[in-house]
Amino acid sequence: MAHISNAIDKKAQDVLTPSGVLKDLLDGNNRFVSNNLNSTDNQALVSQTTSGQFPKAVILSCIDSRVPVEIVFDQVIGDVFVARVAGNFENTDILGSMEYSCKVAGSKLVLVLGHESCGAVKAACDGVELGNITAMLDNIMPAVHKSSDEVEGEANSSNKDFVAATVANNVRLTMDRIREKSPILKEMEEQGDIKIVGGVYMLSTGKVEML
Repeated sequence: MAHISNAIDKKAQDVLTPSGVLKDLLDGNNRFVSNNLNSTDNQALVSQTTSGQFPKAVILSCIDSRVPVEIVFDQVIGDVFVARVAGNFENTDILGSMEYSCKVAGSKLVLVLGHESCGAVKAACDGVELGNITAMLDNIMPAVHKSSDEVEGEANSSNKDFVAATVANNVRLTMDRIREKSPILKEMEEQGDIKIVGGVYMLSTGKVEML
């Protein structure tokens, strides 16, 4: 366990690699799972980041309160950008935020993070219709349709295998759409400046399983 009192600066960010950043996040998740988190001098980090930030990654996650992104990866102030929406799908605003994170602010990794037993995914599996939730769930339906071709049994939230497959398919399809809808991020990935990866956080264990 380390004591973190220095925030990432431009010099430190410049030498990071996409693979190295991913390893750093997964190492942090291992510390989280083993309940061995780094200690942090938050006031020092607040002071150092007042005039600027140089995060290593941007993470797109669900809004679920059981998945506190910085904590489960053992990251501190200034380490990561986080975009959150129920069902962890991309839209124009989130794509713009990712482009800012990587092209402007220098982040090296885009991580799409789904999670076990996602309520938004379950609602999409069940065809829930309610206010603005209906339009939101439309973003997850491609993953539902894909899973219905791959998983036996009922195509609804009563089928745990179907839900799990849809969670994973939603992450993969979101990654595909990020590349399709953002020529900036696609080009950065092709040039090796960033990686676009996906994983699923397991509520039952705290472990992030990469896809």
